[in-house]
Amino acid sequence: MKTWQQGVCLMVLSALILFGGSACSNKSNESGENTSTNNESNQTSDNSLKMIKSNGEITIGTEGTYAPFTFHDQNGELTGFDVEIAEEIAKRIGVKAKFVETKWDGMLAGLDAKRFDMVANEVTIRDDRKEKYDFSKPYILSKAVLIVNQNNTSIKSLADLKGKKSGQSLTSNLGDIAKANGAQLISVDGFNQAVDLLTSGRIDATINDKLSFLDLKKARPDVPIKVVAETDQVSQSGMLFRKGDKELIDAVNNAIKDMKADGKYLEISKTYFGEDVSK
Repeated sequence: MKTWQQGVCLMVLSALILFGGSACSNKSNESGENTSTNNESNQTSDNSLKMIKSNGEITIGTEGTYAPFTFHDQNGELTGFDVEIAEEIAKRIGVKAKFVETKWDGMLAGLDAKRFDMVANEVTIRDDRKEKYDFSKPYILSKAVLIVNQNNTSIKSLADLKGKKSGQSLTSNLGDIAKANGAQLISVDGFNQAVDLLTSGRIDATINDKLSFLDLKKARPDVPIKVVAETDQVSQSGMLFRKGDKELIDAVNNAIKDMKADGKYLEISKTYFGEDVSK
């Protein structure tokens, strides 16, 4: 009888140890898994720069159709002010620049989808964009101008846009200016298409960057378009990033700062504009 009771006790004790051990083991594993997941999440959000350096390249979204900022030269090579600035930034970070060309209206979605690490496309720094994205420090200042056909005499100011057709990228700040002045927006893929529609009489006007207009007239002095007005406000453009990429943004800001200090920025700026466009 005593032996039977001892056996029962041993069985109960073994069961308690087994289940107790399993419970502790499960709790420990769950804790470990949660910690690992959290660490991986933090690493993904906080170490974009580390990942870029590990890969040896930074992926950059740009249009490739917006001269003189981002376009293709006579040999078909991607070039432009923003392209050269971005390439120099990548060099100073210690990686190569890999450009992904996309239409403006899909560029922010591409950044959201992590198709690229930053956007270099003269993106105007605006409060509504800052709610969802982060910017570098401004690297270029410019004004918007109202452009019409050379023979147009009915549009002389922004107020004259009311009821007129204006060729614009629909999600750009330039399109917002046209819309605010009562224009009917006609969607275009870029400045070159807007100019083609303007010269063929299919639109009445377009609002675009003054520096783009000057570059176009330098390359094509006979193109029959003219500037009839310009905005009072000076816009600032910066490199665009997903929210939270602080280390990457700091590295880009430092690169831009160093470029301005050692003269490389001025060299690139004079190549395209003949002056310092950061002031």
